[in-house]
Amino acid sequence: MSNDAFNWTCPHCERDVTISGANHSEGTHVLEYPNATGQPVSEFIVCPNRQCRKYTLRVAMFGTAVNRFHERVPDGKAFMSWRLVPWGASRNFPNYVPQAVREDYKEACAIVELSPKAAATLARRAVQGIVRDYWKIVKATLFPELKELATHVGRDITQETWDSIDVVRSVGNIGAHMEQDINIIVDVDPEEARLLIQLIETLVADTYVARRARQQHHAKLLALKNNKAAGKDATPTLPPPADVPDDTASE
Repeated sequence: MSNDAFNWTCPHCERDVTISGANHSEGTHVLEYPNATGQPVSEFIVCPNRQCRKYTLRVAMFGTAVNRFHERVPDGKAFMSWRLVPWGASRNFPNYVPQAVREDYKEACAIVELSPKAAATLARRAVQGIVRDYWKIVKATLFPELKELATHVGRDITQETWDSIDVVRSVGNIGAHMEQDINIIVDVDPEEARLLIQLIETLVADTYVARRARQQHHAKLLALKNNKAAGKDATPTLPPPADVPDDTASE
């Protein structure tokens, strides 16, 4: 158990929380017999958010060192890691993001370390799904769709969002095979596959999530306007002043 508190984002509820020793446990499975892999370290965290309270389990592999007590201990930075619960490294997209996009994204995150090529294929399909659903651009392949999307900069897409797309589509084998059908397996390395996955997260945030935030803000303003109008109409009208007897009037 660790006594050092640290900031952490829960992969379940995606809240930024502070983790302390009360909800964090870390342990090393010591392999006394020398091996070619290293030392596994497990980490168990329970989210302190009362609406969540779910746990996360990670396992990482470290190199092996011998301390001054002649004990084998992990050394240096982890060279392999897995998040076992929840599996993969995906974020939880809201339900108003198309289901096909959410499924392709989650599967890409789950297999990116095992098969970067398959993950990249799923990620490209998710990107195309966003382009077709959100911007209503449908062409034969993703390449001409993005080419047309570039003409929408300043109208339907911000320069920052387009720059994110443009950077990723020009990287290594992603750019080299951009004109191919999205279902064709592209030979990419894990980092390129992760870039595609990060692009999906950026696009979802800049499109569906941003649009929902605008809609909610507009709805609040409209509700405020209606409440103000209703309150004004409901204000009781003061009766006219009562007639004051005229003492000078003739009887």
